[in-house]
Amino acid sequence: MGITAADVKKLRDISGAGMMDCKKALNETNGDIDAAVDFLRKKGLGAASKKAGRIAAEGVVVSVSEGNKGVVLEVNAETDFVSKNDQFVGFVNAVAKLIMDKNPADVAALLASDFDGDLTVEQALSQLIATIGENMSIRRFDRVEVSGTAAAYVHGAGKIGVLVGIDGDVDAGLARGVAMHVAAANPKFISRDDVDAATVERERAVLSERAIASGKPEAIVDKIVAGQLSKFYSEICLLEQDFVMDTDQKVGKALGDAKVVSMSRFGLGEGIEKKEEDFAAEVAAQIQGS
Repeated sequence: MGITAADVKKLRDISGAGMMDCKKALNETNGDIDAAVDFLRKKGLGAASKKAGRIAAEGVVVSVSEGNKGVVLEVNAETDFVSKNDQFVGFVNAVAKLIMDKNPADVAALLASDFDGDLTVEQALSQLIATIGENMSIRRFDRVEVSGTAAAYVHGAGKIGVLVGIDGDVDAGLARGVAMHVAAANPKFISRDDVDAATVERERAVLSERAIASGKPEAIVDKIVAGQLSKFYSEICLLEQDFVMDTDQKVGKALGDAKVVSMSRFGLGEGIEKKEEDFAAEVAAQIQGS
């Protein structure tokens, strides 16, 4: 049977694949739309596997909240251009909503979750990889549900995403301000009670040796170290940092009786070893190949 432009458009609307891929799928399946969708799904999985070795350290971090629930999610791609692609952005937002609603246990459970029709999240991602032509991955997410307020903040068009869970009565504007503070100050812990003993002892040893080496009497070294440890806590603990929205008070004081129970800060691509491009070698190779 003849394949019409309307058939190709219909398949493209369903699958999100390119026009030429849709036309080929319809030719291969004698115009059967359902069979063509399966054909593209299989092709998408194959295309995804070929691209899986490519480094994906760009993409986007999104953070959203609804009342007492919130999600922060990182989805990676190979280039920054993809973060502005409408299909990619739509997929990421849909995945964030799925996490909010379904609360999957981890990334593996998320990938196996139903996404759209008979597609899983993993299959939908594979189709997107085939359509856009870049390797992509859902790297990580956090979801919180608290008795008070979940505050979300995204900085730098998806370069940093923050999600803070606060129990107790807290103004939504203040909660968002705390999330913005986390983005700016990057605290490692919520309070000094959360700092592990090994970290504290390592810092104490360094400060003690420094005080002794500077000639301070041993009798006052412990007192000096205690004071310097307080400064150390104020640098790494959220509640003891000067609030960026009001530097005359600490974050903990600004919150009053409300309590921060969770804090997540995702920096896009942090910890991913990016490929170093040697542009001189690339130009030389092009010249030699011409």
